[in-house]
Amino acid sequence: MTTFDQASASFSVHIPDAVLEPEPLDPGQIVAGDPEVTGKVLWESADGKQLRGIWQITPGVVTDTEANELFVVVSGRATVAVEGGATLEIGPGDACVLREGDRTTWTVHETLRKAYHITL
Repeated sequence: MTTFDQASASFSVHIPDAVLEPEPLDPGQIVAGDPEVTGKVLWESADGKQLRGIWQITPGVVTDTEANELFVVVSGRATVAVEGGATLEIGPGDACVLREGDRTTWTVHETLRKAYHITL
């Protein structure tokens, strides 16, 4: 069950069942496969600098430039290679922090769903 009120900061979401909306990828980000992204912003600060939500990607390989983000993987598996840094193997239950400006390559092995908090 999903219950939230964006007018307040208090809400509850059952992440595995949340209905997500298409978020088309820039074709220039796709390295391999035909990955599709969906998501839903559940809360946004009044100044637009903080976001909380759910994001999902199907298998494939994509590149990205990251925001300051903390996320927890709910389902799926991926390898996230940070340019000039670590290679992260992530799966259910893993918490991950990405730094603003990190250039990453995501190799998604199984459809990955995460809950996130981003600071812009």
